[in-house]
Amino acid sequence: MPINLTKGQKVDLTKGNPGLSKIIVGLGWDVNTFDSGAAFDLDAAVFMTGADGKCPSAPEFIFYGNLEHPSGAVKHMGDNLTGEGDGDDEQITVDLAKMPANVERVAFTVTIYDAETRHQNFGQVSNAYIHIQDLDTGTDLIRYDLGEDFSIETAIVVGEMYRHNGEWKFNAIGSGFQGGLAALCGHY
Repeated sequence: MPINLTKGQKVDLTKGNPGLSKIIVGLGWDVNTFDSGAAFDLDAAVFMTGADGKCPSAPEFIFYGNLEHPSGAVKHMGDNLTGEGDGDDEQITVDLAKMPANVERVAFTVTIYDAETRHQNFGQVSNAYIHIQDLDTGTDLIRYDLGEDFSIETAIVVGEMYRHNGEWKFNAIGSGFQGGLAALCGHY
């Protein structure tokens, strides 16, 4: 049974799970049925940052245009253009054993593609979540449901993994941004 987190809660990933190396990070969401107009295309992205909170170079930004870090530590499993169906809408695999030493944090984000042109925001999205699963055993470790009401935001930092005393932890963030992917890129 996974640990259900609330916003701001931090939990150990590796300390209580010795030998944990490969994980799947699943992100999911639903578009509210009363909203109409253009189709929604939500995109998961990952920012692998150093101690300064910034990506050291372009390859540390993993998204639909750069699906895998050169180290193989982080791999985006592909862009889901519709978000239809049950379960995860997009998945990212993380191999902690391959994580470059200069990466201190791994932030998981979701943005709405072309949100400004399509007049869309996260107020029109519901049931957003992130969960982390042990890739080898299939065991669900962590789940964080974003119960927040984001009315104008077009990008969300859902959560992040970070190193602490040689172990990996997870922080449920749930912080919204205006300005979509460009705002996140400016932040990281």
